[in-house]
Amino acid sequence: MAIQLKSARVERWPVAEPFVISRGAKIHVDVVVAEVAADGCVGRGEGTPVDYLGEDAVGCRDRILRAAPHIAAMGAADARAAVQELMPPGAARNALDCALWDLEARQRGLRLWQLAGCDGAPTARVTAFTISLGTPGAMAERAATAEADGYRLLKIKLTGEDDRLRVAGVRKGAPHARLIADANESWGQVDILSDAEALADMGVEMIEQPVPAGADALLDPIYAPIPFVADESCHTAADVARIGPFYDGVNIKLDKAGGLTEALRIADAADAAGLSIMVGCMLGTSLAIAPAFFLAQRARWVDLDGPALLARDREGGFAFRDGRIGPPVG
Repeated sequence: MAIQLKSARVERWPVAEPFVISRGAKIHVDVVVAEVAADGCVGRGEGTPVDYLGEDAVGCRDRILRAAPHIAAMGAADARAAVQELMPPGAARNALDCALWDLEARQRGLRLWQLAGCDGAPTARVTAFTISLGTPGAMAERAATAEADGYRLLKIKLTGEDDRLRVAGVRKGAPHARLIADANESWGQVDILSDAEALADMGVEMIEQPVPAGADALLDPIYAPIPFVADESCHTAADVARIGPFYDGVNIKLDKAGGLTEALRIADAADAAGLSIMVGCMLGTSLAIAPAFFLAQRARWVDLDGPALLARDREGGFAFRDGRIGPPVG
């Protein structure tokens, strides 16, 4: 039966508290949701616009509306293949691609992980909880609260200034937690090796995207005591070979990749290149996290706290208990 686009809409979800990174702050997140139908089944997918690529939710919705007529006569699997050519990587393709995965799984009576060829059902994984930018004292307080809530892996947002003080604050607030750091491209003008060594001494076990995308060669002569993981520098599988000489791992986000189809290709390319895998997310609901969750079974680091940072999640969303993200409730 032909595929029908039932809906492409923008939804706004408030965050629990301002989410601050080096590029700005958010008090809510606008997401785009795609719903496709065939054979009495409905598949859904959610994408969060990648702001540093200039995306916005209305534009993503419109891209889905323009693509829909081109796949109307196809089956779900063929439509997934077609949207890889019709649409560029980004949140719009992510929402539509994941909706088509969901639709095919429902049509065939399978779980998503079965359709994707995974060996077994996904299980709960330790997830990072993000400590957004603030003063060292404020970040220490947030870290203490997160550790008290059971989170055992904290991701510290950095800005290239006073980063050692921020990490020291988080370490003081959460003395028993594992720490990873996300520089969000802000270390282009710092002594990267010196700062990496200082953070390693404070127990930080990984630094995400230290330098601006396109300036990855700044990492070429540096032999840091902790791994560097590419985020903004790696969007698709085609990027893996280029960034491989400078990084130890890649952060796979479905919104950057443009859906689960490309995310699986990135994971395979990373494995082949000997790079560690991190699976991350944007701010978003459990609908967006669902296809990333089983991919996270392959990851060394999991950062799927998007729904936990919202003021509320969708009904039947993922469970966050004892620092782990578990299968949806109900």
